[in-house]
Amino acid sequence: MHLPDDLDGGARTALSGERQARLFTPTNYTSVEGYFVQSSPSFNSTDFDPLTSSFGLIDRTPRRWSSFRERVAQLNAQADEHTVYKVFYLARHGEGWHNVGEREHGTEAWNSYWSMLNGDGNITWGPDPLLTPTGVAQARRNTDAWAIEAAAGAPLPQRLYSSPLSRAMSTLDITWHDLLLKEGKAIPLVRENLREVLGVHTCDKRETKSNISKRYPAFAFEVPFSEHDQRWSPDWRESDQQAAFRMQQVLNHIFAAEAATFISITAHGGAIKALLRACGHPNPDLHVGTGSMVPVVVKAVDNPRETNELLAGGQSIPAPVPTNPSYAPQARRTRDL
Repeated sequence: MHLPDDLDGGARTALSGERQARLFTPTNYTSVEGYFVQSSPSFNSTDFDPLTSSFGLIDRTPRRWSSFRERVAQLNAQADEHTVYKVFYLARHGEGWHNVGEREHGTEAWNSYWSMLNGDGNITWGPDPLLTPTGVAQARRNTDAWAIEAAAGAPLPQRLYSSPLSRAMSTLDITWHDLLLKEGKAIPLVRENLREVLGVHTCDKRETKSNISKRYPAFAFEVPFSEHDQRWSPDWRESDQQAAFRMQQVLNHIFAAEAATFISITAHGGAIKALLRACGHPNPDLHVGTGSMVPVVVKAVDNPRETNELLAGGQSIPAPVPTNPSYAPQARRTRDL
């Protein structure tokens, strides 16, 4: 079995035990409706908790997960040579100190001033903030939810991917430690392109690879993976279109080089929205709270006659001129980070 060249030793060992699948480079992605309530165009996420609702699975019968697994297998068995289906569990990190900072100062003051600093003298959120105690509890709640659903037959992810930012890696580590990591059933792989919207906000600047490796020794890194953060800029922030294009590249790589059908991605609010747009989800602005998740069935087609929305291009957004927060309206709305 040939393994992708961009995996380091640990990740290659983990992948070598998986069933070889037909691999190709897709030109079109579609989010398949009919399996999860979040994929309905009319879905309203207000007061909906996927962790107490079988992650949103429409089928609530005792055989719900067995039926789901069988239907996904049938989709792939009946697909033509140009088509493959995969299931993505898109998890958002638990609450980080940057979330607290925005909540305390308000979104408008956060975007115009505080997000460009490393902290406010009371709390520190940059660079690369850690989970708060609430964030740790949210990640543990994910563990409990997965244990319940796994006992009911939910297909556990065959591959675990993570953003390189600490809040995502910690959330993945806590969520999957008992179910997959403790006995070496999976080795999480860190991908640079899974990080949050790039630039300006100090909370979105990552640590060095050396420091990340020391903090999370059980994680593998894609190859190449730079020692220092070469993506973050204090002067320019990625546009929504650029972020969606970056996530489209993530999907391209997974479908071109990944045999697994069930895949977990632990990332960020903005990254998840970009992924939803890249896979043609009917609710690309779906709110996914800290410590929550959304599952998506994705159909990939490599027929050149099937083309996606052109996501490439678009200009970066210049950093705002810092505004003294004492004069800024203290809007108490929060946005996804």
